[in-house]
Amino acid sequence: MITENIIGKKTSALGDKTTVAYNPKTNDQLEGTFCVATPEEVTQAVSIANTAWPQFKRLTGIQRAEFLEAIADEIEDLGDDLVERVMLESGLPAGRVKGERGRTCGQLRLFAQVLREGSWVNAVIDTGDADRKPIPKPDIRKMVSSIGPVVIFTASNFPLAFSTAGGDTASALAAGCPVIVKAHESHLGTNALVSQAIQKAAIKTNMPDGVFSSLVGSGYSLGEQLVQHPLIKGVAFTGSHRGGVALFNLANDRDEPIPVFAEMGSVNPIFMTPEYIQAHSQELAVGIAGSVNLGAGQFCTNPGLLITIENSQTNKFINHLVEAFADLKASSMLNTSIRNNYLSGRKRAKFTTGVHTEFESLPDDNYSAPPAIYSTNANVFFNNPFLHNEIFGPTSILIKCKSIAEMVEVTNNLKGQLTGSIFMEPNAQDQYKILANTLEERVGRLIYNGFPTGVEVGYAMQHGGPYPATTDSRYTSVGTDAIYRFVRPIAFQNCPAAFLPEELKNENPRGILRKVNGVITKDNS
Repeated sequence: MITENIIGKKTSALGDKTTVAYNPKTNDQLEGTFCVATPEEVTQAVSIANTAWPQFKRLTGIQRAEFLEAIADEIEDLGDDLVERVMLESGLPAGRVKGERGRTCGQLRLFAQVLREGSWVNAVIDTGDADRKPIPKPDIRKMVSSIGPVVIFTASNFPLAFSTAGGDTASALAAGCPVIVKAHESHLGTNALVSQAIQKAAIKTNMPDGVFSSLVGSGYSLGEQLVQHPLIKGVAFTGSHRGGVALFNLANDRDEPIPVFAEMGSVNPIFMTPEYIQAHSQELAVGIAGSVNLGAGQFCTNPGLLITIENSQTNKFINHLVEAFADLKASSMLNTSIRNNYLSGRKRAKFTTGVHTEFESLPDDNYSAPPAIYSTNANVFFNNPFLHNEIFGPTSILIKCKSIAEMVEVTNNLKGQLTGSIFMEPNAQDQYKILANTLEERVGRLIYNGFPTGVEVGYAMQHGGPYPATTDSRYTSVGTDAIYRFVRPIAFQNCPAAFLPEELKNENPRGILRKVNGVITKDNS
C-alpha cells in the first residue's frame, strides 16, 4: 500500500521516489510504502498554508479549540491500530505508547482550554486622553498575533507527544499558525495515521484548506526546502545539537531570517549532597537508575551527569547504584543510527584518561541499549570537554568533587541545560545556596529532591534552557506557554473600534482578563 503526502484537505503523490519504515528491534522492513515529497509539493503545501493563514488566525478561540479537540478525538478513535504501529516503529512497550497517546490528546485539549478562556493573548489597553497637556495621549492597545505558516520537525524519541500532533503542532495551531509537518523517517506509519486524523478533524470542523500538511522526505533535502521557503515564518525542532544548529543557520541565512525554536538535548546534571546520600543512599541510587534508563535513556531530560562530594559514603552509594543498574533490563533503542551513536559516545567516555568504569553491560544483537555508569574527578571533567556533552542513551558519568566550592566550579563549567537537580536535606540547605544560585543560571528548570525525567504538561512548566539546550531560552516547548513561540505582539494606536480585534474592544465581548491602564481586570475599558 502506498501512502501519499497530505497537503491541506487532499493527498498528493507527484514524484516517483518512495521510502519505507523499519522495526528497530529486528531491523525488518515494515508494511507500507510512503511517497517522498517533491519540490513542487513543498511549494503547494507552503502556498496553501499561507493562503489559509489570514482566515485561520482570525477564527475565534472557540473555533480553533473545537479543531484541537476534534484532533484529540480522531487520534483516540484510531484505537489499537495506532498503538500497534507505534510499537512496531519505535520498539516502545504498549504501556508507554498508550501513556504518550494520553499525553498527546491531553496537550491538545489543554490548549483548547487556553483558547476558550482567551486571556493568553495578553491584551493591554492604555486609553487615550485628548486633553492631556502638553500633548494629547494616544489610545494604544496591544495583544499577540500569529506569525504565519510554521514547519514542525518531529522527534525520534516521542513518536506521538513530540511528533505530528505533539506539543509543537498543538501550540502552533492554537496560536493561529498553519502547520507543515516534516515526518520523522523512523515513524512513517505513525505519522500517516496521525496526519490523516488531523486532516479529518480539519474537514469536520470546517477549517480553512491548508491549516495542516504533512510531507515525507529522505535525508536533509526536504527540511532545507521548507526552512528556506520565503513564506515560512517559524520552525520548531526537537533533536540533536547538530540538526538544530543546521536549521538555525539556514533560517538566519535567509533574506528574511525567521525564528528557530530548537531543543537540542541536555545532560541534566544531578547534584547529590553528602548529607542526602548518607540518609537515602539506596533509595537515591534506585531512583537515579530508573531515571537514567527510562525509555532506554532516550529522554531529553535524561540525567547524564551525577555530581557529589567524595567522602566515606561515596563508595557505598556507588555500590547501591551498580546494584540498581544491574537489576534493570536493557530496552530497545529507537533506531540503528541512534544506537550506534550511543555506543560510540559511551566508548569514547570509557576510554577517556581518568575515567573509571563502575558498571557496564555489553551490547547484544537485539538493538537494545546497554546501560553504563562511569566515574571521574572534577579535574578530569574540566579538562575533557567531551564529557560535558550528552550521550543520548542510558549512561551517566559520576563526578567526584573535593568540596562544595568544587561542585560550584563544576556548575560554572556546564553548558546550558534543560534541567538541573539538587538532592539535599532540609537541615543542610543553607550551605548549598551558592550552588543552587549558580545552577539556576545554567538551567531552564531547577528541581529539588526530584528526578528530571517526567515533564509535567501545565501552565508553569518551562522546558527550555540556555544555549545549547535550546536556541532561545525565553521559550518552552512543553506547557501552555509554548504558544508564545508562534506569536508576535502588535499594537493598535488610535484604531477605529470597528477594526479592533474583539479582545481589545472597549466592551470586552470575550470577557477575558486584560491590563487596562495598568490594572488587571475583566471590566470594560
